[in-house]
Amino acid sequence: MPTYGQCHFIRRALDSLLAQSLGAWEAIVIDDGSPDDTAGVVQPFLRDERVRYQRLPHNTGLGNALNCALDLARAPLIACLPSDDVFYREHLATLCAALRARPDAVLAYAGVRHHYNRAAGGLIAGSALQLVQCMYRKSELRWTDRDELESDDLERLFWGRLREQGCFTGTGRVSCEWTSHPAQRHKLMQEPVGGINPFRQHYRVREPLRFHTTAGNAIDEVAKYRAMRARAPTPAAEDGLNILLAGELAYNADRVLALEERGHTLHGLWMREPYWYNTVGPLPFGHVRELPSGRWREALGWLRPDIIHAQLNWQAVPFCHQLMLGTPGVPFVWHFKEGPFICLEKGTWPQLVELYELADGCIFSSPEMRDWFDTVLPGLSTSKPCHVLDGDLPKASWFGEARTTLLSAADDGEFHTVVPGRPIGLHPHTVGELAAQGIHLHFYGDFTHGQWRQWIADARRLAPRHLHLHANVDQSRWVEEFSRYDAGWLHAFASTNDGELRRANWDDLNYPARMATLAAAGLPMIQRSNEGAIVATQSLSHRLGTGLFYDSIEHLGALLRDRPRMDALREQVWSQRAQFTFDAHVPELVAFFRRVIAAAGSNDARRRRPTIS
Repeated sequence: MPTYGQCHFIRRALDSLLAQSLGAWEAIVIDDGSPDDTAGVVQPFLRDERVRYQRLPHNTGLGNALNCALDLARAPLIACLPSDDVFYREHLATLCAALRARPDAVLAYAGVRHHYNRAAGGLIAGSALQLVQCMYRKSELRWTDRDELESDDLERLFWGRLREQGCFTGTGRVSCEWTSHPAQRHKLMQEPVGGINPFRQHYRVREPLRFHTTAGNAIDEVAKYRAMRARAPTPAAEDGLNILLAGELAYNADRVLALEERGHTLHGLWMREPYWYNTVGPLPFGHVRELPSGRWREALGWLRPDIIHAQLNWQAVPFCHQLMLGTPGVPFVWHFKEGPFICLEKGTWPQLVELYELADGCIFSSPEMRDWFDTVLPGLSTSKPCHVLDGDLPKASWFGEARTTLLSAADDGEFHTVVPGRPIGLHPHTVGELAAQGIHLHFYGDFTHGQWRQWIADARRLAPRHLHLHANVDQSRWVEEFSRYDAGWLHAFASTNDGELRRANWDDLNYPARMATLAAAGLPMIQRSNEGAIVATQSLSHRLGTGLFYDSIEHLGALLRDRPRMDALREQVWSQRAQFTFDAHVPELVAFFRRVIAAAGSNDARRRRPTIS
């Protein structure tokens, strides 16, 4: 029985084991560093000499917990009872009988009740065999542990290798229950509800992960961050700041190391229950000292940070609001990106408004966002120190120098465009119109493909030769992979604000995270021409000369066929790449922090900020 943080389930599981008709068993409970009272709950069961308990000092992962149990096991047959699952009375007996009946079988599996009242005679549709269903013959074979891979795919972790040793046989009888609840391991792992960040936080994983679920992209943090973790910490600068990063860091989280590399000391205090794209600690790239989430007030007492940099998206608003009210003596900066309209919808608008009202300084993701918030709180941007900085900018070290030859150079009369992520605003009929102009669309993101299946099917019917699907590409390959395209798509939309800020929506105010991806590869950024409207990406692209603005798909085709102009535009984007890195903006950001600290120190209003106990 591997268990972690499930003390409210474990009595039910162990009681179902004690009720088995087959009594010749031993139970090995491996407590994988549980933060709750698992030890106390298990204690009464230890009066039965068949039950043993071992606690690991910290969470090591399902594979290691199972391997620890296998190393202790004395019996020739191994069954698994996850602590949130249940055996029915004849479960062990029927599995043993199935293995006795098939000497060539290495594993027997039962039917299972699941999702409260559904049942499967064997495999649950869309899932591998679950631990609670199975009994197998003990061998030298061991489970894949965390050092090699974390996954919800039990076939990859063990069953696939065991299957090579013999056949699997079913009992045909439903004799156990796979309990459905929000904290199931596979739900914590699978995007979009789970993901690497919810998984890391729940299990308090301290090291970088190799992570690949049945519903997401492969992530190798070990390789990605090896050099960052291996280098020595930067010595603190004589005038370096002690910065508490709070909330979540969203995409390109390792950007914050550009602050540490300049001699500033970084600490982290993170929101609970993040979405898959909300990066929280322990941070896999190191050099950020984590504060204990349950004792943050105590920790702040000894830390005494110079400034709190609270961020970034709407999910972090409640936590950052609580942190602001709980730290009246510390200069507090609120940095917000996405998005005010979601806060209206989710009911966190009052906390968002108070964050802007009561913070000592505010950072807006775009000038248009700053001006929009001035319509919410008139005079906000002139009443306190304010700054503009996109919250998702990547670190400059990912911006390589080696470009790839254009695909269109060998594709006479045809052009190749790319969309990294969701093809927002590009309808299937648009892909057909692109094909008519000889324009290919390359769509990246294997997880996203699963969410856009119908779109893909419809677009392929209209443009079978011009839609291409590609797997997700990590930052280290942005330049190599994307520089072969003629241009890249930002969100395609027609603004309806007619130049009136109060009419603006999120499309108008936002800088999509993909801007930096395209800039890294020197790609002109394709956008609808929204002249006369207030659109953040349009304003930035006009200022930097990085945009390719079209009125119709036919017009876009004509623009792409102007080779000299496109060559010049690509070189212009390449020359502006640094503006899309976090590193380039660190000096201004630190200067802003110092302004906030100075203003907060002389501002009695800050000391009147409400507090919470």
